[in-house]
Amino acid sequence: MRGLIGQKLGMTQFWREDGKVIPVTVIQGGPCVITQIKTEKHDGYSSVQLGYKDKKESRETQPQIGHFKKANTTPKYFVHEFRDLEVGDKKEGDAVDVDMFTVGDQVTVSGTSKGRGFAGVMKRHNFHGGHASHGKSDQLRAGGSIGASSDPSRVWKGKKMAGHYGAKRASIRNLEVVAVDVENHIVMVKGAVPGPNNGFVEMLDRG
Repeated sequence: MRGLIGQKLGMTQFWREDGKVIPVTVIQGGPCVITQIKTEKHDGYSSVQLGYKDKKESRETQPQIGHFKKANTTPKYFVHEFRDLEVGDKKEGDAVDVDMFTVGDQVTVSGTSKGRGFAGVMKRHNFHGGHASHGKSDQLRAGGSIGASSDPSRVWKGKKMAGHYGAKRASIRNLEVVAVDVENHIVMVKGAVPGPNNGFVEMLDRG
């Protein structure tokens, strides 16, 4: 399994050799540093912790500074742990880059979706709204009934209602890698990925 941390730079168009144009998301993938390697014998499971983007020591806690110094690297803004990640003969402090991906790979991209604040049921849950007739001039975007009467005398947990929308963990599977620029640490994937521009994302290829 291969994985990398990056930043979403934005979306653009990509022309294939056959002349077809497709929408792509441009991701600045790494370079990432291996900040910790966990093993089955010592930690109970195997994983690799990667760090991305340098951070000033003055903005980091002392325990975290010590953690990064143990790996012979500087503090990082974003740290993520990948289970069963293949790093070959690399050790703590070594860098990993976009060269692990090739054109045609199918990757899963995860990130935090855009926060949209408080939203109604039509925007948040795709409700179709009420009838625009028969005296319902003030209920066009209302959610309608939210429960029964004396039984169960309450609103069920998980009921789709208005509330905070977005700012949640989201993943898009099987996105095709259409271009890899190792020199500039760039990966282009077909389609959209979660989060705003400059948001952190993780790319994962389970092979």
